[in-house]
Amino acid sequence: MHRLLSLTLLTGLTLLSLPTSWAQDGPKLFNTFCASCHEGNANDKAPGREVLKLLTPEHVLATLEKGAMSKVGAERSRLERVAIAQYVTQKILGPEGQFSYPARAFCTKTASPAMLAAASLSPAWLAWGGDLSNSRYQNAANTLVSDQNVGQLKLKWAFGFPGAASASAQPLVYKERVYVSSWEGDVFALDAKTGCIAWHMEAEAGVRAAMFIAPKDHGDATLYVADLAANVYAVNATNGALLWKKKIDTHPLARVSGSPKLYKDTLYIPVSSREESMAGDPKYPCCTFRGSVVALNAQTGDLGWKTYLIDTPAEPKGVSSNGTPSFGPAGVAVWNSPSIDVKRQVLYIGTGNSYTSPNASRSDSVVALKLASGEIVWSRQVTPNDMWNGSCPETTKDHTNCAKLDAPDFDFAAPPILISNAKSDLLIASQKSGLIYALDPDHEGKTVWEKRVSPGGTSGGIMFGSAVDDTHIYAGLSDAQRVNNVTDPNSGGGLVALSRDTGELQWKTPHPGCGDKRPCGQVQTSSVTSAPGLVFSGAIDGTLRAYSAKTGAILWSYDSAKPFDTVNGVKANGGSMSDGGVAIAGPMVFTNSGYSHHSGIIPGNVFLAFSIEP
Repeated sequence: MHRLLSLTLLTGLTLLSLPTSWAQDGPKLFNTFCASCHEGNANDKAPGREVLKLLTPEHVLATLEKGAMSKVGAERSRLERVAIAQYVTQKILGPEGQFSYPARAFCTKTASPAMLAAASLSPAWLAWGGDLSNSRYQNAANTLVSDQNVGQLKLKWAFGFPGAASASAQPLVYKERVYVSSWEGDVFALDAKTGCIAWHMEAEAGVRAAMFIAPKDHGDATLYVADLAANVYAVNATNGALLWKKKIDTHPLARVSGSPKLYKDTLYIPVSSREESMAGDPKYPCCTFRGSVVALNAQTGDLGWKTYLIDTPAEPKGVSSNGTPSFGPAGVAVWNSPSIDVKRQVLYIGTGNSYTSPNASRSDSVVALKLASGEIVWSRQVTPNDMWNGSCPETTKDHTNCAKLDAPDFDFAAPPILISNAKSDLLIASQKSGLIYALDPDHEGKTVWEKRVSPGGTSGGIMFGSAVDDTHIYAGLSDAQRVNNVTDPNSGGGLVALSRDTGELQWKTPHPGCGDKRPCGQVQTSSVTSAPGLVFSGAIDGTLRAYSAKTGAILWSYDSAKPFDTVNGVKANGGSMSDGGVAIAGPMVFTNSGYSHHSGIIPGNVFLAFSIEP
């Protein structure tokens, strides 16, 4: 279930074998993700079940990880790919399915409770947004990094994720350890100074960006992890021991892509789904998923409440043009981490589009829910009739499952940020439409001001996260343009700063351009992070840049799209930066590099630690 590994247990190489305690459902995984092409003679170009049985699981696994099916396999964790390979071949995977690290990858000393307690005052980054309000700002008391010394940032160490094609999760920092996760389902606690492994666990599915650290008495802490199969885990942050595990949604395509938030003794988790993408298959019976927010008891994992953003389950609507059953309403996924409003005792989330008709009233909305009960206090929809799924893009050959071809797909992929200004509190909501809204939390989300900062589009606008400091709101821009169904690598990108009070544009810095670098793109979908005098933004070209918070000038940059020697002996390279942004604590800056999904153009599997060096 978990492995607590230290050098005292090892000689030579340590094999991280696949845990048998996570019971993967091979038939269910195959039927959900593979059957439309491989069941019977469903697709002349894909081998059927009888052919697959003749293969070895090692061959099927290699095809899913490095071969013709790697794009499909990248969406599944290592355990899920193994389960599929063993199910379709009806054979058990051999040693080729194991991963090994050299002994030097592990910390030579196990941190005692006393050592961790002594580090209790060290700078931390405990959640996706850095705090309960999702500000993504690290203050001067908790970092040595500023606009005065950012030029001294140097790479201190690199860590590789085995078998991964994407490294995009938000890192966390606590008590001189950094906690990282991967799309492969790996969760690591690493020494922040050296990158050695303190402990490692393997979740049932990939862990995209969903962790939260809750400090406890006596120097201990609990790490809350959520995965891409809608499982939530509570783990002892000191030693990696599993405390409890809970599945929070039974839909086969449900997932958690936003970080949980803990307030008092309740854990709040957003629920999203891959059904929107699966609807691109004309044979998929679209659609039945409903987005929700779930509240669990943080000590036991028991369900407190669950609130769906669509009030009633999807109902049959007949059959599509090719005879496939259709359903609705569906969608309104919650991709982002809740923002907690302690004063009003509510939480805020941003929602995604509807997948089908009829359109759901809370799609593309900012929604307020009571912390105690999950009751919806108010909902502010900013884009009505956005009924979009994977069959709607112009590049799709079959639009069978698309309810509205011109639907814009204007999700709130980024969470609302709660800020307090001189006159009032505001909710800052950044949308894929390219608009940033300031909403009044006391008047049902009434617009105080709005500002268009980019043209917007299916891939943003503004994607995964804005940031704020005492004066400004910062947002990275996507906005890649397509010409003849091909993305122009020299389009999109940039970083903007707005006044917190008025929304007026303070500065806008374009992406510096690709030049001769290939592959390249200017898109800046990664969540931005701010620090004293600085804003960090990663781009699809694999470059992390630090901007002046006052002027927007680029003060420092690092090109991560290259191979790295890693402290854990895993072959690794960097690539596109998306999803989670950097974490800042003390003299250090941490980031993942590599992204093979959505707008990602350069796969990668590396985690990087930078430090201020004289």
